[in-house]
Amino acid sequence: MPNDFEYEEMLNGELYVSKHILEENKSLNGKIIAQKINMEPIENQDRIKQLVKELFDSTGDNPHILPPVHVGYGRHTKVGDNFFANMDCIFLDVNQITIGNNVMLGPRVGLYTAGHPIDPDIRIEKLEFGYPITIKDNVWVGANSIILPGVTVGKNAVIAAGSVVTKDVPDNTIVGGNPAKLIREVSEKDKKIWNQKKKDYHDKRNLD
Repeated sequence: MPNDFEYEEMLNGELYVSKHILEENKSLNGKIIAQKINMEPIENQDRIKQLVKELFDSTGDNPHILPPVHVGYGRHTKVGDNFFANMDCIFLDVNQITIGNNVMLGPRVGLYTAGHPIDPDIRIEKLEFGYPITIKDNVWVGANSIILPGVTVGKNAVIAAGSVVTKDVPDNTIVGGNPAKLIREVSEKDKKIWNQKKKDYHDKRNLD
């Protein structure tokens, strides 16, 4: 395969021009697979899971995506075990998206690795860039949230619905807003509250 300068620069987080990427490295194949997922009858869950495994670079056990789903490439995204993405999520993976275990994305979450130069003279030359996004284990991203290029979301974090995440999110925190800011840490009090609710659920369920 000949050297593909533009594609390599894209994955290196440098400026590149997408139209010059060689045909064999373009994004069309991932978009075709995503289209197949979106056209598959929703009751055909086994077929959808098979296509999701074809779409992404790698998946852990039990990946679950509710169509429709949208991707840049698809093959630049890795997801861990028990991954869940609700309807209408976007994986704009011109650079790598790496997602850990037990991560949940609400409806219409956007993971955008792509960016454009601030200088308009450079931008109109169609030069662009992409920085990787990392989401660690046990993260919940609320509906309509956006995660921007270069962001790492720490383990056990919660991102409130409608947030625009422009900076790294520490482990065990709740962030929200535009731009997203620290709301508070996930505390021992949270654990006690939700363990009690879990106990109440099982107690009631066992009465049935």
